Amino acid sequence: MDELRAMRSEIDEIDEKLLDLYARRMDVARRIGEYKKARGMQVFDPLREKQLLEEKIEKVRGTGLESGATRFFELLMSHSRHEQHMLMGPGVHPDYNSYRSAMAAMRDEVTDPSVVYQGQPGAYGEEACISFFKDTVRKTNVTTFEDVFRALDRGDADYGVLPIENNSTGSIVQVFDLMTKYNCYMVGEKTIRIGHCLMAPEGSSLDAVTDVYSHEQGFLQSEGFLAKHPAWRRNIMENTAESAKKVAESKDVSKAAIASRRAAEIYGLAILAEGINSNEHNHTRFVIVSKAMESRKGSDKISVMFTLRHEVGSLHRMLSCFTSRGLNLLKIESRPVAGKGWEYRFFTDFTGSLAYGNMDDVVAELIENSESFRILGSYKADGGA
Repeated sequence: MDELRAMRSEIDEIDEKLLDLYARRMDVARRIGEYKKARGMQVFDPLREKQLLEEKIEKVRGTGLESGATRFFELLMSHSRHEQHMLMGPGVHPDYNSYRSAMAAMRDEVTDPSVVYQGQPGAYGEEACISFFKDTVRKTNVTTFEDVFRALDRGDADYGVLPIENNSTGSIVQVFDLMTKYNCYMVGEKTIRIGHCLMAPEGSSLDAVTDVYSHEQGFLQSEGFLAKHPAWRRNIMENTAESAKKVAESKDVSKAAIASRRAAEIYGLAILAEGINSNEHNHTRFVIVSKAMESRKGSDKISVMFTLRHEVGSLHRMLSCFTSRGLNLLKIESRPVAGKGWEYRFFTDFTGSLAYGNMDDVVAELIENSESFRILGSYKADGGA
């Protein structure tokens, strides 16, 4: 025990020296920041950081400490950049200016809004719409995900409701791609429990079914049930509720749809099988989208998208910004950049609010570590799932 106490005492002495050295390094970092500010220089110098890191790691090459030393110095450099950002301010980066313009145009929540969702009445999108707003909200439906964005662009609606991910089948990639194409913002989210049913016209039975209609997600989420009926032909539709409507209009007992219980009630279909989704804890996250960012009470989640310089360590440096600020990274999704081979755009959710006093500095550091950057929104997370 005495030997352990002695070793712990030695660790304490080393830590005291490290703290003194850390304080000295941050002081020098601030002086460098003042130098850069006076000469209009950028905080981040990727070539110098890469060179410094290689030099540091070379000194411990072959000791087994390379990985730990890399993380240590990357974090130290991130802290130094933070000190310089605090001193210099955000600068004049065009992506930062776009962010500030969006913040300046931030509006309050719209009262008595008009809302557009994708699909027919009875769709899960309509359920999310009613759940987030209220049953009496002025709502209209459109055929495709892009139609939702087009309606917002034209000013036909204040908000759009779109599915963005399912906990069984993953992200709805079309929506991520459309968020890239249209200049819209997430202002809220709603998680809906998905309970798929197989439904058909009155008089039908499982033995009578030959064709099944649903959205591709409905098929994916019900794969276990469908595997028991390999002869059924699958017909992909734009929406689960549209599938129910088509089957109802056909009055053909050989046709069935995978949709919600509410859709069966709306279109007068008989439920042949209930709860057919493979995961009984099946939930879809819907986002509420607007043409402007909004100031909503209780916002505690931020979504962004960015591309990175095509160089070693660029993603690691970006992620270290979240680590050094104590921000919890909730999700990261990558999508190919159109027209560029093997380059990707990242979509990230993390804890925080743009209303926090230090968030401007966080955004500035994220922008400096990225090739392109855009805020997608700041909103209150839904803990319903």
